[in-house]
Amino acid sequence: MYKTYDTEVAKRFTIYNSLFLDLPFDHIYRTGTLLPILGTACQKGFQDGKTPMEIIEGFFEEMMPDANRKNQLDLLFQMIQYVERQVVLFDSIEDAAYEKINDLKGKGSVTALISRTENDNKREALIEKLKTFSVRLTLTAHPTQFYPGNVLGIITDLENAIRTDDIGKINSLLQQLGKTGFTKREKPSPYDEAVSLIWYLENIFYQSISDIMIRLLNSLSIPLHTWENPGLLKVGFWPGGDRDGNPFVTWEITQQVALRLKKWILRCYYRDMRKIRRRLTFKHVEEIILKVERGLFSTLFEETSFYKSKDQLLEDLLSAREALVTYHEGLFVEILDEFILKVKIFGFHFGCMDMRQDSRKHDALWEEIFEIQGKSFAESEDEQIKQIFATDSIPALDQFKEPFHVEMLQSFGVIDPVQKESGEEVLNRYIISNSQSKKHILEVFRLAQLTLGKGKENLPLDIVPLFETIDDLDEAPEIMNQLYQLPSYQAHLKSRGNKQTIMLGFSDGTKDGGYIKANWSILRAKEELTRVSRANGISVVFFDGRGGPPARGGGNMHNFYASLGEKVENSEIQVTIQGQTISANYGKQASCTYNLEQLLSAGLENHLYYGKEKNLNLDQRALIEELANEAYESYKKFKSHPQFVPYLEHVTPLKYFGMTNIGSRPLKRGKGEGLKFEDLRAIPFVGSWAQMKQNIPGFYGVGEAIEVLEKRGKGEELKALYDSSLFFRTLLGNSMQSLSKCFYPATAYLKDNQTYGEFWEIMFNEYERSIEKLKQVSSMTELMGDNQVSKKSIEIRERIVLPLITVQQFAIQQMLESGQPDETLQRLILRSMFGIINAARNAA
Repeated sequence: MYKTYDTEVAKRFTIYNSLFLDLPFDHIYRTGTLLPILGTACQKGFQDGKTPMEIIEGFFEEMMPDANRKNQLDLLFQMIQYVERQVVLFDSIEDAAYEKINDLKGKGSVTALISRTENDNKREALIEKLKTFSVRLTLTAHPTQFYPGNVLGIITDLENAIRTDDIGKINSLLQQLGKTGFTKREKPSPYDEAVSLIWYLENIFYQSISDIMIRLLNSLSIPLHTWENPGLLKVGFWPGGDRDGNPFVTWEITQQVALRLKKWILRCYYRDMRKIRRRLTFKHVEEIILKVERGLFSTLFEETSFYKSKDQLLEDLLSAREALVTYHEGLFVEILDEFILKVKIFGFHFGCMDMRQDSRKHDALWEEIFEIQGKSFAESEDEQIKQIFATDSIPALDQFKEPFHVEMLQSFGVIDPVQKESGEEVLNRYIISNSQSKKHILEVFRLAQLTLGKGKENLPLDIVPLFETIDDLDEAPEIMNQLYQLPSYQAHLKSRGNKQTIMLGFSDGTKDGGYIKANWSILRAKEELTRVSRANGISVVFFDGRGGPPARGGGNMHNFYASLGEKVENSEIQVTIQGQTISANYGKQASCTYNLEQLLSAGLENHLYYGKEKNLNLDQRALIEELANEAYESYKKFKSHPQFVPYLEHVTPLKYFGMTNIGSRPLKRGKGEGLKFEDLRAIPFVGSWAQMKQNIPGFYGVGEAIEVLEKRGKGEELKALYDSSLFFRTLLGNSMQSLSKCFYPATAYLKDNQTYGEFWEIMFNEYERSIEKLKQVSSMTELMGDNQVSKKSIEIRERIVLPLITVQQFAIQQMLESGQPDETLQRLILRSMFGIINAARNAA
């Protein structure tokens, strides 16, 4: 694969990159000619120990000795724009070669899974597991995607032109790219974010999920039209429902997004039905198909909907199928069966929305409810819970003083009409961020009973706690055990099939406890929650809140799910996908199909081939526990350094994330002035370290922890664990990916800074130590030595953006040394961010 990558991607980029020089734009030739010179100056300058200011100023002295400051800075802005377009070109070349550099029918594919199970006489076991298993990818609105929609369209066309080596079209698209702005003038609204992501549902997931399901069921000789687990692969959807810290998501937005989802799946059905009608032109069948086509048109475009539910639509489709089999020997029945399966999969909802809010907001809402009723919250949690359940009605909305509390209650109120419009699947979960006690879960449960559940025998809503910090993960099993034993909650779970979904936050867990500790704490929490749930007769489903990079639970996810042993419930895989990860891993049908199959196979193989080797033994567990604790202490010490928060606030580009106009959410939770670490969102936190090419959350504490264990004589045990445990190998492998994207020479000037010099030295020492120790434990001579394709991709991307990194640090260094803000330098920092983060593809 490495040779293929070198030919199909690396060499093609060199060739097509030269086309930029011929674009008919002002200054393009000068910019394109000078950029490689600057790139070389950056590489050589950092090798020689120069600072970003010395490199940039030296470049100007040599190449533009007579230019004034304005002309110099103008050139830097032009170079930023040039590099941004080089990144787009490289993305498109890599995407165009996707099928050639990935083995689409190899390990982890549906084809390989079926072949393996047939060879091992596990075909029937696979079919049985498929009846209950599920993979749910939830697309979030979290802002890590810097390309506006018109640029994404150009990227798609450019990729197709590269596939056919159409030089003329590539050249014209590069011209279009040169004239198209890359930045968004205004922040998107939550509805805008939903519209952007529905594009992926319509153009990618609709085809990919259907294709995988059809191939899988046909390969196992299972009739499509009678398949009873259409939720085997499904898409979750957070835009329009996720309120956590985003005051711009309102009940009206939720309703609008749900309606948009319904309209867009009906559009997909209508297009398909028009194609089907061209084949099914037979007596007894054609009239039903015409009825369906007209019914879909009416439901889409007319005020009175013909079809009120997917069941009505399916009834007509099955009638057409019966007529086709009865009168025409099933001619073209496979076309109709495929469409019936699609309707079963996507219903009238398309994506499954979730409502989410922070537990502290519910606390405040209940306080105002009691205040209106002339009561005050009791002191103990048990007494507070009694008070909550003694409340049998919510005050009228006009009695509330806090508008946000009115909005929260209206959000509960919108669930019922949305479910009636599109089916319960469209919105049937409420996630509670920052869950720290059973009261936090019961507050929402009771609110739901008094609003959505009023007059209903059963509450059509799952209550999902989200445990995020290290302490909360430790407390989670006992919280859930107490909850399971509460009669009213027991009755609710019984009405929901005795299934409890629990969300675990990798992003905030890593921010709180460091990389190793967070991942180990989540695995242990899953094991204990599985044990507690099974003991109470409850089937638990884990929903992993993951981001793009390893520091936020990303990286190689498939191996994590393949490595889980019997102690972790394995009925479903649920995971968040966001921003760049959506476009990079699921943005094309080939990549979407490949990655969905990898996740599906990982979960199924973990069940079918669970094997005792996946269950960490007591000695292995003790070793990881010891390593995690040492890494946690190291990270905790670093996090408590007096310069930790000031460095984030005053040196890194953290504050500029709010100016990028890539997302509707504010930079941090809370409205107070100044930066509090606990209010800082994981995306700008991780993204700021990525901009600095320091990637602290992805590795800090790993090197020191390994060194401590080596001094205790456990170095060989760590090597043996790396060789024998897929979980541990994946854990350290993802950390290697974080380290591979670091570039500390760019910020080495900080070691001489009076305020931050010591702090930078601490980071750099742990960076060097982590590289050395990871190479020792893995017995590799270089990081990612076992994944040369990814390693090469990272190297090329980092080389492309090195001028941007240098320019950004040049601006930061100048402002630090002058002690004065400078509007032009601030713009340089902000504009550099786009290319740096886009090149990384999973940087935030």
